[in-house]
Amino acid sequence: MRRIELSDAGVHPETLSRLVEEGVLTRVSRGLYQLTDADVTASHDLANVAKRIPKGVICLISALQFHELTLQTPSRVWVAIDPKARKPRIEYPPTRIARFGGQALSLGVEIHNIDGVPVPIYNPAKTVVDCFRFRKLVGFNVALEGLHNVVKPGKAKPAEIVRFARATRIWSVLRPYLETVVADGA
Repeated sequence: MRRIELSDAGVHPETLSRLVEEGVLTRVSRGLYQLTDADVTASHDLANVAKRIPKGVICLISALQFHELTLQTPSRVWVAIDPKARKPRIEYPPTRIARFGGQALSLGVEIHNIDGVPVPIYNPAKTVVDCFRFRKLVGFNVALEGLHNVVKPGKAKPAEIVRFARATRIWSVLRPYLETVVADGA
């Protein structure tokens, strides 16, 4: 929980300090606390970032990994924020910020419950499209791997990928790769 949420729930700052001293709570990062004996899942860092950046959306390699579309293990949590938003300062977990403007920020967002925290994450089709948009940042091979892994097992329909690609103006780049992947699967 965030410190402000604990305060709103009636936990006094002195009580919070005592709970940390006694080992009941652990300070994960500035203003973020969790129970010391809490069951932590592999996606726990995503929940921590969602708490710290409430208007952010988990994206790119982190979203690929969450949807099991890549073998990559990101060293940082990738999160999309508005271009005009203040860049958050997060000590832990390591975070990488991507600026998504307008429609690109709001399209394809799903809310997943991770460790009791609602976490906004782009759906598989939008994630792959974003990886092509940011292919120089994440690597072309990662984007292509995501495309293969989203189309082949049917985690996203080609029409859905086309819709997001057109909306984010990347269709002309993505089209030949999508056509090849679809033709190989037929």
